[in-house]
Amino acid sequence: MMNKILIDSDAILDFFFNREPFAEHVAGVLSLCEKKEIAGYVTPVIVSNVYYLLRQTAPQEDVSKKLTLLISIVEVSHIDKNTILQALTSEFRDFEDALQHFSAVSNGLIDVIVTRNLKDYKHSTLLVMTPENYLKTRLVG
Repeated sequence: MMNKILIDSDAILDFFFNREPFAEHVAGVLSLCEKKEIAGYVTPVIVSNVYYLLRQTAPQEDVSKKLTLLISIVEVSHIDKNTILQALTSEFRDFEDALQHFSAVSNGLIDVIVTRNLKDYKHSTLLVMTPENYLKTRLVG
């Protein structure tokens, strides 16, 4: 029932930067993770990118606290040599998105990639949804 999701960098950044109207939907998704109603995943690349971008506007201590809280409610999906090779030889235009996708696929448990950049995942073999649409399917299902 789409209970295991990879949450892409753009969605995490929408939440941390409070980008409206998107932040509210991501907050809903993260709340489901916190309540253990769904299993949310990120990758090491997502954590690194979010750290770097948050660090541009906030002190290191604040950024570390935010990411520690995030990691306390989500799991981290692995990226290994095979994931990198698949990403390098894939049809994805964006290498980072390819890494996220193949990490989710190799995880074997993830059903959906939650992102605002649907077009970046047009080559995905997994279901790809915006945070808003993901929440709507939870209400219907």
